[in-house]
Amino acid sequence: MYIEDAVLFWELVERRATLSPDATMLIDEQGHSTSFAGYRDDAERLASALYREGIRSGHWVLWQLPTSYRAAVLIAALSRLEVVQNPLIHLYGVNELRAILAQRKFDYFIADAAAVALPEEGDGPRRITLPLPLSLEGAVPALPEFTGEVQRIRWVFYTSGTTAGPKGAMHTDRPLVSAGLRLAQSYGVGEGDVSALAFPIAHVGGPMYLVEMLASGAAALVMARFSGDEAARLFPRHQVSACGGSTAHYQALLEVQRAVGGAPLFPALRVLGGGGAARPTELYFRVREELDARISHTYGMTECPCVTVSPVNASDEALACTDGYPQPDIALRIVTPQGDIAKPGEVGEIRIRGVAIFSGYTDSALNEKAFDQAGYFRTGDLGYLREDGRLVVTGRIKDIIIRKGENISAQEIENLLYEHPAIRAVAVIGLPDSERGERVCAVIEPADSAAPPDLESIRQFMLGLGVMRQKIPEQVEIMAALPRNQTFNKVLKYRLLEMFSGQHTSANQSGQAT
Repeated sequence: MYIEDAVLFWELVERRATLSPDATMLIDEQGHSTSFAGYRDDAERLASALYREGIRSGHWVLWQLPTSYRAAVLIAALSRLEVVQNPLIHLYGVNELRAILAQRKFDYFIADAAAVALPEEGDGPRRITLPLPLSLEGAVPALPEFTGEVQRIRWVFYTSGTTAGPKGAMHTDRPLVSAGLRLAQSYGVGEGDVSALAFPIAHVGGPMYLVEMLASGAAALVMARFSGDEAARLFPRHQVSACGGSTAHYQALLEVQRAVGGAPLFPALRVLGGGGAARPTELYFRVREELDARISHTYGMTECPCVTVSPVNASDEALACTDGYPQPDIALRIVTPQGDIAKPGEVGEIRIRGVAIFSGYTDSALNEKAFDQAGYFRTGDLGYLREDGRLVVTGRIKDIIIRKGENISAQEIENLLYEHPAIRAVAVIGLPDSERGERVCAVIEPADSAAPPDLESIRQFMLGLGVMRQKIPEQVEIMAALPRNQTFNKVLKYRLLEMFSGQHTSANQSGQAT
């Protein structure tokens, strides 16, 4: 049964431990499992050890650990201590850490021995290295009473990465608890299901995924590092029925299945859930046909981890062609460039408000521009609402290519190019052009590095789809691997712009469109 009325992370830990004490919650890659009651007990032991180290309610605590059971326990322990915790992706280096410390003073930095070294300059946080004595064993000394203040800031997540400047989004527990519950319901997971936590646990999706387990009673396989080969080894062994991640995860599972052919590698898998990047329509149907699973792809961001939900029992058309409908704790509107509320089917900026969004940025100067006069957060994303209330995300405002005064959606072109059999991944960008204003450039990661598509084959493919000539790429660049961030492998378009904007002409440029 779902726990639907909780609003605090630690409240969920305690309630699920009482409701399902012996049920398995987390499984590591070696097959060791921990029950919900065991998870609560380990969290209290670690909280006690950290309390003895000096951590108190209200402290700001930065931590950096890879995806692991220890990291999952640390999340709960810090929640029990009622600190403000800021998870840091384990792949981040000293530059990322220095940028965060320059924006905000932290009291403690918790990591293992392999984590990045603290910058020496300034009055930095005190470092605590895990494991600590008695952190996961022994008696539990008395801890201060848990206050359970609902409006208290308990999390900070820094936006990671398709722009160069990170921003710290502050959250109460409510948005993460709401998001985890809605995803559990959307995926249809519950007691008896085994999901896979296959992405960095320090991402905003990490604690959200733990909430999904706590709210539903499902178990999760914790993967330190995701790959298609590792999934093929571990998923059948643990009967994994759901996997969290993003588009890159869906592609990896498809590729490993195609490599072997024959019998299905993932016989228990029924739902792939995720967000954080666009999901091409064609990809949904490939997963449906080749993996016999459905994709429940939602729309969210660091500032609001779950804007929409896509119940897995919806029609294939709804799951393949939309990003779901707004979850109950979110009010969503589409605003046209003229500032009007858009009609169904009319594209505009997606704006949101409600109890499931963040409480503002650590740099308060950013908040004024982030919200409109009605209190709606400006997402910077474009989309439209269908008559049935489902949202279709069409791209970023910054991803609109203005060619000879005409607005062209980069995401629309990417979705079409994804159907090309020679393309593994693609990013479409607008490059400065003295004649057109901007020209359409497709940066392609080929399916076969020995046989990459050229500009003429791309042009013929697009013409075959009946695409207007103005949308056909005028430049094609081939890369062995597109630059991506370190969380959900989202393409870093600003890096591509830096790489190719200086090319005023190109041997790949066709001049076919007018």
